[in-house]
Amino acid sequence: MPHKIPVTVITGFLGAGKTTLIRNLIESANGKRLALIINEFGDVGVDGEVLKSCGDENCTEEDIVELANGCICCTVAEDFIPTMEKLLSRDERPDHIIIETSGLALPQPLVRAFNWPEIKTEVTVDGVITLVDAPAVSEGRFASNEAQVQSQRELDDALDHETPLGELFEDQVNCADLIVLSKTDLIDDQAVTAVKNVVSKEVRDGVQMVQAQKGKLPLNVLLGLDMKAEDDNRMSHHERHHAAHHHDDDHHDHDHHHHHTHDHDDFESFSIGFETIDDVESFKSKLIETIKTHDILRLKGFVSVKDKDMRLQIQAVGPRLDAYYDKPWNLDETRNSNLVVIGQAGMDRDAIQQGL
Repeated sequence: MPHKIPVTVITGFLGAGKTTLIRNLIESANGKRLALIINEFGDVGVDGEVLKSCGDENCTEEDIVELANGCICCTVAEDFIPTMEKLLSRDERPDHIIIETSGLALPQPLVRAFNWPEIKTEVTVDGVITLVDAPAVSEGRFASNEAQVQSQRELDDALDHETPLGELFEDQVNCADLIVLSKTDLIDDQAVTAVKNVVSKEVRDGVQMVQAQKGKLPLNVLLGLDMKAEDDNRMSHHERHHAAHHHDDDHHDHDHHHHHTHDHDDFESFSIGFETIDDVESFKSKLIETIKTHDILRLKGFVSVKDKDMRLQIQAVGPRLDAYYDKPWNLDETRNSNLVVIGQAGMDRDAIQQGL
């Protein structure tokens, strides 16, 4: 099986900060070949800005543009599947694909399109990232300029013009694997807490929220979520109909203790090495406990399990944990366990090490 290319879907209303986030991603790609698919060309979305920064603004709809740093940018001209196929047939295949979609087109059908036989074996949805305009939400709106969002919507016949913005917002949040609260530097801590409360009502259990100022978030926080989102069934508002919302309330109630410091957009990562574990299940529950206690964003690595010839791969995004045996240990390999922990600056390493 060829290695599937991970695809990240980034959604959020006009003005939520998608352009800035994506431009920063491209600038910090560090040799990773990112491909960017833009859903609405000529819209005030990502395109003009990103292409300006790579010095090629005269890109026609059909084009796939090479960006200066080995990344590429293309538009969904007519149809998503042909665009993907064109991208996948290139000699130098991208390492990671990023799709920017407006908050007006629901993310769910796009995620499902990854099950199409033409592309299913080639790509996987690494995760859906929803950008939330924090200052707007703190003032009881969904976008900084709702009238502009509405007119953007009326220009596109393919979009449904009826659904209230609030429901579209709920769908974006409910489909997300990671929520980015943007522009939190423009509001105070109390307002940030209020925004988190609004968003947490719609977010699926265990989905983390991170704050971004000026759209800067490290690559290892945004990419590599490894959610395989196309395999699960995320319903939109209409599909859920009135399915009851079940929320693990205690997860959302504890106020994040780190957002009072001024450098809360700094992330850090460190690795923890240890020997072999005996019992996978109890280790997994210890992991989840530690992740919740210390508000760990991401945790990944591999573990050596007693009497097993294969290593146990660990991937956690917030308290959602995936553990599977990925490959046999080599004969000459020392069987050690190693986990990388990613979180906001100021994590208590010793306590985390202790907890594991």
